[in-house]
Amino acid sequence: MIKIQLAAVSVIARVLAGSNLTEVLQTLWRSDLTLSKQQKGAIQDLSYGVLRFYMQLESILALLLKKTLRDDQLRYLLLVGLYQLQYSKAQPHTVVNQAVMAVQSLKRSKAMQGLVNGVLRNFMRQRDDLLQQATEKETGFFSHPQWWIDKLRRQYPQKFHQILSMSNKRPPMTLRINQRKTDVQTYRDTLTEYGIESEWLWGNALLLKQPLSVENLPGFAQGWVTVQDSGAQLAATLLQLQDGMRVLDACAAPGGKSTHILELADVSLTVLDHDAARLVYVRENLDRLQLQVEHMICGSAGNPDQWWDGQHYDRILADVPCSASGVVCRHPDIKWLRRENDLSKFAAGQRSILDALWKILKKGGKLLYVTCSIFAEENTMLIDNFLAHHSDACSLPLASDVLIEGQMLPDIQHDGFFYALLQKN
Repeated sequence: MIKIQLAAVSVIARVLAGSNLTEVLQTLWRSDLTLSKQQKGAIQDLSYGVLRFYMQLESILALLLKKTLRDDQLRYLLLVGLYQLQYSKAQPHTVVNQAVMAVQSLKRSKAMQGLVNGVLRNFMRQRDDLLQQATEKETGFFSHPQWWIDKLRRQYPQKFHQILSMSNKRPPMTLRINQRKTDVQTYRDTLTEYGIESEWLWGNALLLKQPLSVENLPGFAQGWVTVQDSGAQLAATLLQLQDGMRVLDACAAPGGKSTHILELADVSLTVLDHDAARLVYVRENLDRLQLQVEHMICGSAGNPDQWWDGQHYDRILADVPCSASGVVCRHPDIKWLRRENDLSKFAAGQRSILDALWKILKKGGKLLYVTCSIFAEENTMLIDNFLAHHSDACSLPLASDVLIEGQMLPDIQHDGFFYALLQKN
């Protein structure tokens, strides 16, 4: 446990210094090949958990310390210990003892060992009172930045409590059934035979009662199924595809929506992404599912002049870079890495991409604008502004019962997304 605690401390320190959680973990896996699958899972759980409840844990720690602890490694170690005591199934005395030994590994003084021991034991003695005090401030109660809480309160006055709560839950695991290989009921029956419980949501989406490794999914290697959030599965269906269409997936990596498009219709698909390394994941997904694209291009969606062949598209999927505020349950580092002024920067980039892609859409063609954001600046406000400046654009109704004015808010079944279907008159 000492190694796991210290590894989590290192991960948390790098994330709070500004690094992406997924990238930090991948770097750790590459740098320490001795880590077992179980150790990696434990490090990931602690890292995600502390970042998920960071402000709550910080509030508790502040109550337990007589003065500010300036040693960041010890501070993060205490946060890891508090998370384990509050949220994990580890034996409390083991957590405390291992944390004290971790202080020794860090070559800190006996006084610091005593501090860590005392803080964690005091938390166990005063748990209920400390948890109550920590929730008196909204940042401690919701474990989100204050600006984020305030913005959601303004934009969703009736639902902001629910949104913030859902963003702190563990994410659901949803499968997309490949209708070219099987059907929902057949695959669900297969899951039942393997003792895997599932729930049908809509379309080809099956929600698993308990997440599991893809290696344990029947037919995964054969392309029967893909792991994809049920909200994200709406994209390909909302495009209103027909065989023979010329389609562009403009921000495609890692390829979940691209492969769904090809499962639904026989189209000529161009896959585009600005990151060559991430296009490798698209190729891997295509190969597993035995699907083919017409073109795979590394280029900027905001600058088609660099790669466009001059032929207009019937359909364009623009799943644009965004704040990712709708997928915080999967990426808890986002809420601590984002700043409020980032939203205007994202919106400027999104508008630039939308303007550029609009030029290469056929007359009568349709563009589906997608974000995994819940902030209006990137969604309804941006689309309203686009429509006001493009007389040849109109917004079409979305054929989905789970979207309210294009917005899908995160809940226990799916992440948060925004969709807008635009037609070129």
